[in-house]
Amino acid sequence: MANTYNQEESEISLLDLAGVLWKRRVMIIVITVVSAVIAVTVSVISLVLPPETSFLPNQYTPQANMLINNTSSGGGGLSSMLSTSGLGGLASLAGVNVSSGSTSSGLAIYLISSNSLLDAVVDEFGLLERNQKASPRKKPPQSPRAESRKALKKILNASFDDKSGVFSIEFTDTDPVFAQEVVNYCVNYLERRFNELGVDKNAVEKKNLEANIDNTYREILRLEEESHRLERTVSGTTNIPAITMEMGRLEMELEAQREVYKQIKTRYELLKITMASEMPVFQVLERAEIPDQKSGPSRGLLCIIVTMAGGFLSVFLAFVMNAVSTIRQDPEAMAKLSGKQPGARKTKR
Repeated sequence: MANTYNQEESEISLLDLAGVLWKRRVMIIVITVVSAVIAVTVSVISLVLPPETSFLPNQYTPQANMLINNTSSGGGGLSSMLSTSGLGGLASLAGVNVSSGSTSSGLAIYLISSNSLLDAVVDEFGLLERNQKASPRKKPPQSPRAESRKALKKILNASFDDKSGVFSIEFTDTDPVFAQEVVNYCVNYLERRFNELGVDKNAVEKKNLEANIDNTYREILRLEEESHRLERTVSGTTNIPAITMEMGRLEMELEAQREVYKQIKTRYELLKITMASEMPVFQVLERAEIPDQKSGPSRGLLCIIVTMAGGFLSVFLAFVMNAVSTIRQDPEAMAKLSGKQPGARKTKR
C-alpha cells in the first residue's frame, strides 16, 4: 500500500512540474529564442569587425615540431643494449648512463619557459608596445617586464610526446603571420641554445674538428709558401748552410702538420659516419607555417551554450515564479513572511 502511495505521489509531482512548464511555455520559448538570437548576432558582429576592434576576434595557432633525442650521443646504443640485457650494473661501471630520464626534453621545456627566452621574444617583436597599442586606454602596468612574461606564457605553449619524442611549440594570436614568426623565432632560439650548451656531443666535436682542420690547412699553406720563398732565395745568397737548415726545419714542421691534418681529417670522416647512423639530440622536423584556418573561438559552440543556458534559465525562472505565486496564494505562508503567527488571536483586556 505504501509503495502504491509513493508511486502516485511521484506521478502527481511529475504532472505538477509538467504543468508548470506548460503554463510558462511562452516565457520559456521567448527567453530561449532571444538568447539564441543574441548569441548569433554577437557572433556575426564579432566576425564582421576587424581583429583590432572585435570583442571576439579569430585566433590562429601555428605549430612547429622538433625531434628531441633523450639518449646521449655516442652512448645511447650501448646503454639501451645493456639495459635490455639486464647488465645495467656493468654499464654503470663502464661509465655509461642507462637511466631513462628525459634530460634533453626537460631542458627544452625549461628553456621555452625561461625568462631569457620570454624576454628575447618580447624585445624582438616589441610586445610591450604592441599590447599598449592594442589597449591604449588601459593603464600601463607597474611591472611591465613581469606582466609581459605572464601574458606571453598564456599564449606560448610547449609540449613533449614521450612515445614519439616530438617536442611542439604553439603560439596563439589574431595575426597569423605574426604568430608564425614568433614560433619560428623560438625554434631558432632553442636550436642555438642547444648548440651553445653542447648538449649534442657529436655536433660539438664535429664543429671543433672543422675548426682544427681549417687552422691546420692554413698552417700547411703558410709553411709551403715559406718553403717556396726560401727555395727562390737560394740562388741569390751565399749563406747556403743556414738556408738549408731553415728549409729542413720547415720540411719537418710541414710534415708534422700534414700528419696532424691527416689524423684530424680521418677522425672527421669517421665522426660523419657515426652521426649519420645516430639520431641528433635536437632536430627540426617542421617549422611553423602561416595558418589558413582559425583555432578559435568556436562561435557555433558558443551559440549552442548560450542558447542552452537561456533555456535552463527560463525553466528555473518558471519554477521560481510558480513558487512565488503559490506562496502568495497561501495565507499561512504569507503570514510567516510578514512575521505574524498563523492562527493567533488577539486577546481582549
